[in-house]
This record gives sequence, C-alpha cells and structure tokens, in this order.
Amino acid sequence: TGGHTTEILRLLSCLSESYSPRHYIFADSDKMSEAKIRSFEQKRSKTFSNSQFTLNRIPRSREVRQSWTSSVITTLYSILHSLRLTYKLKPDLVLCNGPGTCVPVCISALLLGLLGVKRAIIVYVESICRVETLSLSGKILYYFSDYFIVQWPGLKEKYPKSVYLGRIV
Repeated sequence: TGGHTTEILRLLSCLSESYSPRHYIFADSDKMSEAKIRSFEQKRSKTFSNSQFTLNRIPRSREVRQSWTSSVITTLYSILHSLRLTYKLKPDLVLCNGPGTCVPVCISALLLGLLGVKRAIIVYVESICRVETLSLSGKILYYFSDYFIVQWPGLKEKYPKSVYLGRIV
C-alpha cells in the first residue's frame, strides 16, 4: 500500500508496451493502490494505445503487528487464493517489491513451475527504504527469486546473490 505501490509504478513506467497485459495483485484490505494504479494506467494509455491490465485482490497474508502464529494461517489462506489466481493468469514474469502480499503470489508462481504448469520468472526489487537490512518479504524471497535487486551497495555486500543496479525508483 502507499509507498510500495508508488515504487512499483515507477518501475513499470520504464517498461515497454510489450509488457502487456499487466496483472496487478494487491491485498483486499488495501484502500489506496487501486486508485493509484488506475491513474497510472490512464496516463500510460495516452502513450500506449493497446495498454491492457487487470486488478486482482487477494487476502492479506499478514497485517502489521499480527502475531507470528496467526500469520501462518492467514498466509496459507492467501497462498490458496494466489494459487487459483496464478493458475488462471499463468504469468511469464512476477515483478514485486516488498509488501507481504507478494510472498503468497511468488510461492504460488514457484509451485506452478514445480508442478510443470508454467514457469514464471520472479524478480524481487527490495524497497529503496531498506538501506541496511532486508524486509521480511525480502528475507523470504531472497532464496526463491530468480533475480533479487537491491538499491544500496551495502545490501549487495551482505547478500551476494543480489544484484545492485543503483537507485532504480
């Protein structure tokens, strides 16, 4: 919500028309992202006339300050919803940047690949505000993503699998 959506839209503004359709996935309790995405896509349609996108909501895997015990249950619930959605969409690429909602989506995409349904490339971009440590989503997806991008050289030193491209958002 909010900052993560702004960051991902900045990344998407650099992508060509060939990245279409785009399927946005955000938490069902997220009240801000839909309006930001619609505004972004409306501006994008002025440049790319054949711009296609969908908006998809899934249950939030973990609320802020939610207990670890209960977050296991809500994350499993979110993974079930994500599995159905990723099976339907069969994405080529999953581009995500940090909110907890991306973990169930990436796990679902990974499972589809392991089951031989469709392999998606998973690209995780750690938020620019993460200067010294990874976010919880980053700590999980560091091991599962195909490309793990950090925006600070100190993180590249701590996490050798990561790719440092400078500040990209």
